[in-house]
Amino acid sequence: MANSVTVETGDVDKLAKVLGVFDENLSLIARELGLVAHVEGTRILFEGENASAGAETVKSLLKVVEAGENIEKGNLLYCVELAKEGKTADLLGMMKDVVAVTCRGKPVKCKTVGQKEYVTAIKKNTVTFGVGPAGTGKTYLAVCLAVSAYKNKETEKIILTRPAVEAGEKLGFLPGDLQTKVDPYLRPLYDALQEMFGLETYAKLLEKGAIEVAPLAYMRGRTLSNAFVILDEAQNCTREQMKMFLTRLGEGSKMVVTGDLTQTDLPEGKTSGLRQAVSILKDVEGISVCTLTEKDVVRHPLVMRIVRAYEKDAMKKSKGEKR
Repeated sequence: MANSVTVETGDVDKLAKVLGVFDENLSLIARELGLVAHVEGTRILFEGENASAGAETVKSLLKVVEAGENIEKGNLLYCVELAKEGKTADLLGMMKDVVAVTCRGKPVKCKTVGQKEYVTAIKKNTVTFGVGPAGTGKTYLAVCLAVSAYKNKETEKIILTRPAVEAGEKLGFLPGDLQTKVDPYLRPLYDALQEMFGLETYAKLLEKGAIEVAPLAYMRGRTLSNAFVILDEAQNCTREQMKMFLTRLGEGSKMVVTGDLTQTDLPEGKTSGLRQAVSILKDVEGISVCTLTEKDVVRHPLVMRIVRAYEKDAMKKSKGEKR
């Protein structure tokens, strides 16, 4: 006999917000968990093996609604994923914790437990490694925290850098001088900074040197003091580059290193400096390694499924199975 669990939403308004337009939220929960769902008055009834998970998902969503927040598809899918594992997400707690505010006054908040842990680690540690797939907010949240630290006068400068290696291509194929060549590689960092500061303020800070966006090669021989330093796409660093970068750390500085070990574009035979650093430094005091997963993907919900499909394929190959 199938399990059956009922959740009381309290009133029609709350019920409508949890159900979504044309009951799309309820349909998604039922589909993802393999349940049959019914609405009886202000109650939602779930039938099926994962009925309890469906009920826990609705309870999490009710807390969000009661706090006056909107239910987004990303949040909904995240609740479902955690419910499958018997976990409940404190979405409300994450939604209340503002990481930073954009130039247009929009608050930036953590959307997953993994993101929350990542932000906390950056605040508490001198060096933080954020490792995980595309779309988990690794770089964006780091930039937000850097801007917040600068505005609060906790740091004098923001330095963002990336290795100029992308998809096996070389800088030589691009026209123009060196700065023009590296700009396309640094564009995601420019975009995040401009969103936080506004274009005019960003340009002024860039001009006076309070913001520096440069390829990793520019870091050699320097001591980075009183700065919030972010190394993005670190999976494309060689071991030598990573060691060089980490030893640039100066007094009063904080470093965040982000990357996705599944998207390394180094030449064959080259070991990723990020992979080695995470292994060597994970137990060093003052250094934190945060691993984000497909559950922390906050782009289009389909990205989560794409990442998961690639991970499954990689696991099959590692076990020697033929496709």
